[in-house]
Amino acid sequence: MDKKNIFFRQVTQLICSSLDIEVALFRCLSYLGKNLPADEIFIALYEQGLSSIKIVARATKDSCKLLNVLVPVSGKARSLLENSELKKVKIINRSKLDAIARTIKPICDGFEYSALVLPLKIEKKLLGVLFVSANGKDRYAEEDADMISRLADPFAIAVSNALRHQEVTRLKNMLADDNRYLRQELRHLVGDEIIGEDFGLKEVLEMVRQIAILNNPVMLLGETGTGKELIANAIHYSSHRKEGPLIRVNCGAIPESLIDSEFFGHEKGAFTGAISQKKGKFERAHKGTIFLDEIGELPLNAQVRLLRVIQSKEIERVGGTKVVPVDTRIITATHRNLKKMVDKGQFREDLWFRLNVFPITIPPLRQRKNDIPALVQHFIERKSKETGTLDPPALEPGAMDRLIDYHWPGNVRELENLVERALILCRNNILRFDYFETARLDEKFFADSEMPLDSLDHAMTRHINLALKKSYGKIHGPNGAAAILKINPSTLRNRMKKFRIRFEKKK
Repeated sequence: MDKKNIFFRQVTQLICSSLDIEVALFRCLSYLGKNLPADEIFIALYEQGLSSIKIVARATKDSCKLLNVLVPVSGKARSLLENSELKKVKIINRSKLDAIARTIKPICDGFEYSALVLPLKIEKKLLGVLFVSANGKDRYAEEDADMISRLADPFAIAVSNALRHQEVTRLKNMLADDNRYLRQELRHLVGDEIIGEDFGLKEVLEMVRQIAILNNPVMLLGETGTGKELIANAIHYSSHRKEGPLIRVNCGAIPESLIDSEFFGHEKGAFTGAISQKKGKFERAHKGTIFLDEIGELPLNAQVRLLRVIQSKEIERVGGTKVVPVDTRIITATHRNLKKMVDKGQFREDLWFRLNVFPITIPPLRQRKNDIPALVQHFIERKSKETGTLDPPALEPGAMDRLIDYHWPGNVRELENLVERALILCRNNILRFDYFETARLDEKFFADSEMPLDSLDHAMTRHINLALKKSYGKIHGPNGAAAILKINPSTLRNRMKKFRIRFEKKK
């Protein structure tokens, strides 16, 4: 292999050695200096619409820098850059006499230098130029220009890729900033204010303050609707992981066949329908927190795999062999008695021990009645703001007493829904909670439905007697009791005999 081919291969490898263009330039300069005069190398993009060149990266023997310097181009220099004659390397041996060299003079500190100017093009469109310079006059010959000319395509492609990489990085950073902003906005929208920190939830929030700064698992216990997710938010956003993601998972809402894919992700082609790689919940929660709601609904097989993740702090995607480390804090929540489930073999004891490091029990609303006035006011203000109501309505006299007397089986969620319904039905800017009375009647109906039932024999005896009464004692025929009950007359006679029912036909 001749010298020129070796030169081309070595420089191309150095150009492609890093997506950080200034680093690639620094490595190239070190090699170029062994084959031709080279004290400095930099890349300038041609900004035609601005009649300027933009120096994006510069490397000297001592340093490399990523720049963003816009330099106005004179009319003569612009015509040289745009002229079709600039198809190959331009040799500049007297910088003070050249229009292009004078344009970039501020970048070169004003000393006399020689330069090779290599046009960089993508699909015949001028992208910019590569400058290789050496101190002093008359440093370059045609042989040097021929060597540099071989690098036009590799440098053009490398610059194009580096610029795209910079743009992707910029957009990624913008997206991260937007996500942080949206997370903050979402916290305000869903309500990150915890009502009751001075009364019913005082002890709970004290425990939150103690555990938030640590990495230990937390288990939130409490009835449905008590605000377990809000407490999980408080733990995450009070921790050093608050800049990381908070990933929420409802364990009871995932089909058993999809749990592995949802938790750990999958590789492309792992199963039918896996058309691309997918990150699982644990991988997405890396450097943040994962909130496993309704952990008691997790099947036993999935519990084994969850235990392994907690122990090893790593996962494998479905269909993959690569081990992916995950740094994730686990917060779980349940309204079920996991200890009883462990005793019945419905929940793994070793997993329960792992998760139940720091349990926090959130009291139901009926045990913190002092919080109801503040909660009602909070929901009125928030729901009014959501509906665009400028003047939140006032409570009807006596309404708060009725709300406090109620035992709230649905807890805070039920109260929130009740306030929302009352706002929808609100007239004359007075909140009356008329729907509340209907809800209590419905509750009475369901309470009555839970009364002890008659035995089946007694119920059948009573039903047959009613049918016989309606048919005037007639058993078979079009209007007979058997037809009314939609059974065979013989079957009816057998049941009458069994239950000792005697009924004479009335004429």
